[in-house]
Amino acid sequence: MSSQISSSAAVNHPSSDSPPPSDIREIPGGYGVPFFGPIIDRLDYYYGKGEVEFFRARMKKYNSTVFRCNMPPGPFLAQNPQVICLLDAISFQILFDNSKVEKKNVLDGTYMPSTAFTGGYRTLAYLDPSEPNHEVLKGFFLSQLAKLHGKFIPGFRQSISGMFTSLEEELSNKGKANFNALNDIMSFEFVFRLFCDKNPSETPLGPTGGPKLVDKWLFFQLHPLISLGLKFVPHFLEDLALHTFPLPFGLIKSDYGKLYNSFYNSAGPILDEAEKIGMKRDEACHNLVFLAAFNAYGGMKALFPALIKWVATAGEDLHRRLAAEIRAVVKEEGGVSAAALEKMSLTKSVVYEALRIEPPVPYQYGKAKQDIITKNHDSNFLIKKGEMIFGYQPIATKDSRVFDQPEEFVADRFMSEGEKLIEYVYWSNGRETDDPTVDNKQCAGKDLVVLLSRLMLVEFFLKYDTFTAEIGKLLLGSLVTFKSLKKAT
Repeated sequence: MSSQISSSAAVNHPSSDSPPPSDIREIPGGYGVPFFGPIIDRLDYYYGKGEVEFFRARMKKYNSTVFRCNMPPGPFLAQNPQVICLLDAISFQILFDNSKVEKKNVLDGTYMPSTAFTGGYRTLAYLDPSEPNHEVLKGFFLSQLAKLHGKFIPGFRQSISGMFTSLEEELSNKGKANFNALNDIMSFEFVFRLFCDKNPSETPLGPTGGPKLVDKWLFFQLHPLISLGLKFVPHFLEDLALHTFPLPFGLIKSDYGKLYNSFYNSAGPILDEAEKIGMKRDEACHNLVFLAAFNAYGGMKALFPALIKWVATAGEDLHRRLAAEIRAVVKEEGGVSAAALEKMSLTKSVVYEALRIEPPVPYQYGKAKQDIITKNHDSNFLIKKGEMIFGYQPIATKDSRVFDQPEEFVADRFMSEGEKLIEYVYWSNGRETDDPTVDNKQCAGKDLVVLLSRLMLVEFFLKYDTFTAEIGKLLLGSLVTFKSLKKAT
């Protein structure tokens, strides 16, 4: 078997039981000189060591997976950049305990974009479960997703069929095909049709306008977390432009208005339902845009290229095994269905492994509601009330005390006995074994994301035997360029 659970990992979940003071280790690390310390850390994070090595170097320096540091962006965007960093599979779990950790306004970390980007409202993602509006909004969207359940599989199969046609045409004409661009169009089309029951080409957005508008809207909110990596631009100029001051909403006001109006004019039945339970129609629509564009489309934009990237790098043997499993189950079940997807153990494992090794959202934040005792594999730590806690998922989900070969993509990691490890897959603001409810902050569409990821592989390997791709890097995520496709024999 390719995975393991150490004895400490199996039982050492965060607990409210307080150990004696002698068993509490002081959290190592620090924040440096006020104002300048956070800037030095920011420059090191983006232009010195780089994101992953920034954390790994400190893990080695402090001999701890729990330590203090500054997180970007710092001055002048974030009033307080100081965090307690959690980089192992055990301590990380405290971020899921909403009785101890507050999730108010921490979606993007130590700063929050202006509410002008969301119509003047704090949307669901920025609300803590203790806030009354959280239960109303999340309950509403959970109920809507439940009603739309029957549209998931046929709707996605329709959208992805068009993407494959475009992929083949581009590959034939150019000798290569940009998967990311085609995936963006497919993902937005699926999401828009799911919620609005019409194709975006039937609106002023047109067939390709939606992704472009959303990408611009996302960039203006997330620019403090991005480095463009442009060699001809001095680091200090990029740092000044992206990480020091917020980009004004006014520059994209008309773009967001076009996006908002397309949803407002097309999602009438959902907005009618929102009004029936006492929600303002415009507030419901701004939340719907955020759910559809930021959460759903944004997640698919990052996840699907990562999934295809890891399947591509795994090679033809995995492709052969996936094709054999998928085709056998679909034949046995008489088609593609939820029941068929559930029988595909290798396909399921590959999706979980992609979510583990490259989570679509790498960061989790929360503020301690009280003094908290948390622990990693070796020590107990005291986090004081009001301190910001930060977890970096791409390292926490590669914990070598939980997973064998943690840096390797192991396609069958979560098969057979390996299924026990699924609880250590963190990507949705919760454990993979947990379910989203109105009382937690787990992604409302968590199960939909897993379903669509499996469907992506199923539809691909029903149509193709194998493929090759060139892998690169984007601002947020992986760049996948198809070089060859072999149709199913």
